[in-house]
Amino acid sequence: MNADHPFALLGLAPELLNAVADLGFTTPTAVQSQAIPLALHDPDAHTQNDLMVSSQTGSGKTAAFLLPVLHTLLSQQQAKLAEEQRRWAEQVAAAEAAGEPLPKRARRKDPTNPRHFKPTVPGALVLCPTRELAQQVAHDAIDLVKHCKGLRIACVVGGLPYAVQIARLQNADLVVATPGRLLDLQRSNHLQLDQVQFLVVDEADRMLDLGFSDDLAEIHRLTERRRQTLMFSATFAPRIQQLAARIMRQPRRVQIDTPQEKHSSIKQVMFWADNPSHKRQLLDHWLRDTSIDQAIV
Repeated sequence: MNADHPFALLGLAPELLNAVADLGFTTPTAVQSQAIPLALHDPDAHTQNDLMVSSQTGSGKTAAFLLPVLHTLLSQQQAKLAEEQRRWAEQVAAAEAAGEPLPKRARRKDPTNPRHFKPTVPGALVLCPTRELAQQVAHDAIDLVKHCKGLRIACVVGGLPYAVQIARLQNADLVVATPGRLLDLQRSNHLQLDQVQFLVVDEADRMLDLGFSDDLAEIHRLTERRRQTLMFSATFAPRIQQLAARIMRQPRRVQIDTPQEKHSSIKQVMFWADNPSHKRQLLDHWLRDTSIDQAIV
């Protein structure tokens, strides 16, 4: 992707820019343009911005939180790999200088063998209120890491067999989850959350609607050493601000759509019906009107 491309100007890694190009994204949406630079890791800073983002569905918010989190995970992975290669080169050079046999690399252990099982220790966690949303976010994340070798995504949701999810969870760097199943796996020691660096709460308003307040408090406690929290919600309602006060550090706010703009694409019209028969005639008329693409009566 050209260095002057709108997404390249956000400072994202080339691997992610290639994935964005593959997906056909040409210009960042408003929420992406504002949230990504604020969320990206600053190598000269010891902390990262906590963000409260208000943006409606369909505004591109999923990429707005996935791209900066994946960028930082990828940068850390590449730095770790470079350090391992440097140490390996030093071991080889020392062996050659001493006239000793060259060291051998450790063989990769089969993660499906129960004897080799280790709890998954993800670096990033995305919480979603429903199974369907979590699966969609995980799918989007997988599309974005297609050029990132070794960066693994896992999805943890209720309603699916434990064994399948545990197998897919192995060595995951980013876990997308619904709160209940996540805590189930944490309590059974299949997952450890103490090294989570980035916590994303997607659709926080729906999370509270569905009664996940206590689960969010528990996950906040388990990930209290994290470096950054990103919260996305349709509004900054008082209960969302109260949640932010409990789990975030002086968050910066990004508001894309005002409440007045939220339904700007919806036209509401009222028609009077004289009686039930007239109402049925009106409905029949609208059903035959080919100029109406979408409507709710």
